[in-house]
Amino acid sequence: MDDDFDEFLHVPARLTVVALLAPASWTEFGFIRDTVGTSDSALSKQLSALADQGYVEVRKLAAAGGRRTLVRLTPHGRAAFTAHAAALERIAAAARAPQPADVEPA
Repeated sequence: MDDDFDEFLHVPARLTVVALLAPASWTEFGFIRDTVGTSDSALSKQLSALADQGYVEVRKLAAAGGRRTLVRLTPHGRAAFTAHAAALERIAAAARAPQPADVEPA
């Protein structure tokens, strides 16, 4: 396996969230939830796991009529996602590489 392949980050729900956050700065919880197509509780669980590992930062702010939750990748999270994405690209490239013809045993 590629050394940059991140088993923790590769969980589909986490990878989807991190990929969505990668090009952004602070992103609203509701936007992430709606874009990913998940429930509040499922997203909260994944964000907690990502925050516990230092991949994301979560801020809860007071707002008129309630609270806003904002999320962003940490520098560690951004570096981990970049490395993991590169590992996936290398794995895919190796799978697409021409393979020697199968040789029948003698």
